[in-house]
Amino acid sequence: MISTKIIIAIDGFSSTGKSTIAKQLAKRLNYIYVDTGAMYRAVTLHAMNRNYVTSDFFDSTKLILDLDNIKLSFVFNPELGFAEMFLNGTNVEKEIRTIQVSKLVSKVAAIPQVRRKLVHEQQNMGKEKGIVMDGRDIGTVVFPDAELKLFMTASADKRATRRYKELLDRGDDVNYDEVLQNVQERDRIDSTRKDSPLIKAKDAVEFDNSDMGLEEQFDRIMSLVNDRITK
Repeated sequence: MISTKIIIAIDGFSSTGKSTIAKQLAKRLNYIYVDTGAMYRAVTLHAMNRNYVTSDFFDSTKLILDLDNIKLSFVFNPELGFAEMFLNGTNVEKEIRTIQVSKLVSKVAAIPQVRRKLVHEQQNMGKEKGIVMDGRDIGTVVFPDAELKLFMTASADKRATRRYKELLDRGDDVNYDEVLQNVQERDRIDSTRKDSPLIKAKDAVEFDNSDMGLEEQFDRIMSLVNDRITK
């Protein structure tokens, strides 16, 4: 049995299946999985609940002053096989996945003080290694020395279709054009923000899974993981 543990950093655009592959890898390797996007979504939900942010208004100052009152934690759900997001002691896993949160999360994630708070928490989670973390700046900011960095991408249309089906399966009332517009807008904000923009790390392996099946993708990435562990 291989005892060496590494850090696997997965970055990429929204709805590229980062969380799916991260969960698969964590389960196979018995690693801790951390969905950093859920953390930013939880902060966004908190801001929405406090009326700090709406579609046409954002009082970032109030949110910044309130950051110390935001407590985030992941609690493992054995029935689901992965950890769920808790905000100030309340399970918000379902609430943070709505299209309403998706529309606002990039605004909140662009605030430097928010990023510093969450990056600090994320780095603490990876001190012992044996972790799979996905997000937008894991390989560039959170763990620049990660042993394996992946960058996930796919066409906007493919990603919007995946997200649309996911929301419909959840019972959300959405239309495809709305989802596609959200995907494109998040791409724009994430890639152009001044603080930790979404970029591919120089040593990251890029995966365009527009036309790649989950099994093929997992097998190829597991091969990379095994290579990094043995080295």
